[in-house]
Amino acid sequence: MSLGLAAWWLCSLLLAPLLLPLAWLTRRRALRLPVAGGEPQGLVEGDGGEPLRLLVLGESPVAGVGVARHSEALAAQLAACLAQGLRRPVSWQALGENGIRAEQACQRLLPGMPAQPVDILLLVFGVNDTTHPGSVRRWLAAMRQLAEQGEQQGALVAISAVPPLQHFSALPWLLRQWLGWRGWLLDRGLRGLAQRHGWLHCAVALGFSADYLARDGYHPSALGYRQWARGLAPLLIERLR
Repeated sequence: MSLGLAAWWLCSLLLAPLLLPLAWLTRRRALRLPVAGGEPQGLVEGDGGEPLRLLVLGESPVAGVGVARHSEALAAQLAACLAQGLRRPVSWQALGENGIRAEQACQRLLPGMPAQPVDILLLVFGVNDTTHPGSVRRWLAAMRQLAEQGEQQGALVAISAVPPLQHFSALPWLLRQWLGWRGWLLDRGLRGLAQRHGWLHCAVALGFSADYLARDGYHPSALGYRQWARGLAPLLIERLR
């Protein structure tokens, strides 16, 4: 166990009398939003040529929680940015489940991956694995399994950084800081995993705004998804060229 992770667990034990009631009250009072409606796939027109095939696999942002339709969510917004930047059509598919963790996704989402080759596989995980503390080693093993499946299908594998839970306004301050620290630790392991295997770790540097969150204070809004996609697209385009 790393020094940082050991310190987090020690802090968790010391603060448990405060953190456990906060977590229980927060879960009880949380506003629960549905997944997005509409088709979780589509085609963004470009200047011609064979469409780039984008598959986004992950948790609630991939399921479009926080917006009304998939056309406003991450996969469709990223496809639009890629089509504009690459000047070619982009065929996109979102394969996500609200509340899922990486290890569960290996069992429940991988069988739903398309059989045909994929050009880009973007993995979007981390929030649920942060809020359900478990083994970091198992988290990384599950992320590796998901990434290797995309690699076997010829995809450029990209992994979005763990979202910054310290900015989620639905969470009380102490809970935000505790989970933000845990998320940072998970993401540090994720960066190392990506570097060792030549996968793209996408740490999007954006100034945070309250407008980026949906009315539940937890999931992205339409603007949040759009800004997230605008941050991811240049990283992917640079690797593709």
